[in-house]
Amino acid sequence: MNFTWTIWLALLGLIFGHGLPGAVVGGITGFIIDSLRQGQRRRATPEAGGYISPLFALLGAVAKSDGRVSEAEIAVTESLMQRMGLEQDQRKHAIAAFNAGKQPEFDVTPAIEQLRRWVGLRRDHAFPVLDVVIVTVLAEGNPPPEKMAILRQLAFALRVSDMELMALMAMKGYAWNATGGGSRGYGSRGNGGSYVPPQRYTQGPDPYTVLGISRDVDDRAVKRAYRKLISEHHPDRLGDLPETMRKQAESRASEINAAYERIKTERGFK
Repeated sequence: MNFTWTIWLALLGLIFGHGLPGAVVGGITGFIIDSLRQGQRRRATPEAGGYISPLFALLGAVAKSDGRVSEAEIAVTESLMQRMGLEQDQRKHAIAAFNAGKQPEFDVTPAIEQLRRWVGLRRDHAFPVLDVVIVTVLAEGNPPPEKMAILRQLAFALRVSDMELMALMAMKGYAWNATGGGSRGYGSRGNGGSYVPPQRYTQGPDPYTVLGISRDVDDRAVKRAYRKLISEHHPDRLGDLPETMRKQAESRASEINAAYERIKTERGFK
């Protein structure tokens, strides 16, 4: 447990609170604050492995949402299980969950809610979950609206904005306009029934999209967006998540750094 507030308030009580009595009162107050903060951190830290069943069920639903599960989607799922280093029992649970997600009557909402509760206050854990789902969504190339609708429903539940989701798609090499990408409801086709799927970049991702900003922002806003993103996507913040998710975070951090360097070169600032 961290006793930062206990120590500081005890010292302040000693200096400004008439010696030892003030130090005691300050120390008790600080200890209460430290205890509350420790409890909040525990509640904000996801339980290891608690995401496996709902995540793979959601991947099954994504794969089947257009009516069929392709070999590419199965290969992506198999590769994910291998890279996550799932033990035999975990692998069985993952396969069972994936098969359950493929069923026509499967409702994605409970699985998304489980993932939302697992992520809790940890936005840095929301991005690896979205990363995995995005890979399945893009397994066959430009995805149909049903797959994007599930992805957006998940992003919304994890408090990830359309702009941030556009940035994650850009890091995967796809340009996507949220206004034409379907609504956040399952299976919707967006504005007036039209749907424009994400398109693969031909000349590399747009650096401004990667940073989640528009081209008309000033240099200070660019720097602020970069610092915020690199902090949220830093792999050291992921705790005990599998190595594959850590590597995905490293890849995202590399894309963010590359985008920032491109903008710096284009604008000529340091």
